[in-house]
Amino acid sequence: MPANLTPEYRAAEASFRGARDPVERLEWLREMLRVIPKHKGTDHLQGDIKRRIRELSDELERPRKGGGRGGPALVVRPEGAGQIALIGPPNTGKSSLHSRLTGSGAHIAAYPFTTQYPEPGMMPHEDIRFQLVDLPAVSPEHPVPWLASALQTADAALLVVALDDPACLEQVDAVHGVLREKRVHLSPRWDPAVETGPGQAAQAEPVDGDPFALRLPTFLVANKADRLTAPDAELQAFLDVGGLTYPAVAVSVTTGEGLDRIGAWLFGHLGIARVYTKAPGRPATQNRPFVLRRGQTVEDVARLVHKDLARSLKYARVWGRSGFGGQHVGREHRLNDGDVVELHT
Repeated sequence: MPANLTPEYRAAEASFRGARDPVERLEWLREMLRVIPKHKGTDHLQGDIKRRIRELSDELERPRKGGGRGGPALVVRPEGAGQIALIGPPNTGKSSLHSRLTGSGAHIAAYPFTTQYPEPGMMPHEDIRFQLVDLPAVSPEHPVPWLASALQTADAALLVVALDDPACLEQVDAVHGVLREKRVHLSPRWDPAVETGPGQAAQAEPVDGDPFALRLPTFLVANKADRLTAPDAELQAFLDVGGLTYPAVAVSVTTGEGLDRIGAWLFGHLGIARVYTKAPGRPATQNRPFVLRRGQTVEDVARLVHKDLARSLKYARVWGRSGFGGQHVGREHRLNDGDVVELHT
């Protein structure tokens, strides 16, 4: 039976896909359940929404529970310029990479499945920081029931492999298989499907019409390059033989080779725009930018400063690539990386 979903439901679904904060995602799930047409054609979808509401509610409550009922949080609230999930098979050096990039001091051991819960850390790049979330190894032999839920808040993924392991291709195939079962698709495509419009944040795409399937832009990080004589050539051979089209880099956590390319790639391909603010008659705050995405506007900056400021905003003056020496612009003016904004109420 056709679902015949209404525009009201479609709007709630789009807002759910665009939300990154877990609490906001829960609110939109509840709205989707409220407005979905109630008939046999939507029974399966209603059940899926209810299950996700229950799971997300339980995950958000975990840190608040005391004693043995609680435990580390399974949902990591996004921070910084973007949340990046570290995914990979066992023994690829994923946790060592996380520790090296973020200084997190995460527990590292020479045996598999050391990471049991999401481990967030902040990776600096120029004057911003990316949130890297180390996740348990992905393997059919060690299922992680909550993995798909933990990935829902991510903007992208780093797929970490050990290039010196003869079984690395089989391991990547196994990772893909596990994630497919969880309706998670790692994608080599990074460009947003649609540039955001005025006042909008970027929205995740549904996969094959499934609102709960997740497509994560993925950058392949081939670790342990120091153990190979020609790491770049061996990386290309690995990609060719596996039919993999991910953008990729060969790195070594041990020597630091190639690690600086990770932050540069994320910055260049997440559509980031750093915007600096200033008060009238004062210099701009050049060390703490607000981070926007491609297509976002003066109104979005005002909302980040304070939600009330967005309502009372009259105009702004902008210096930089999207403005000319302090020209007056309206709230719908789109901003570029490096712009300086002076907000007027």
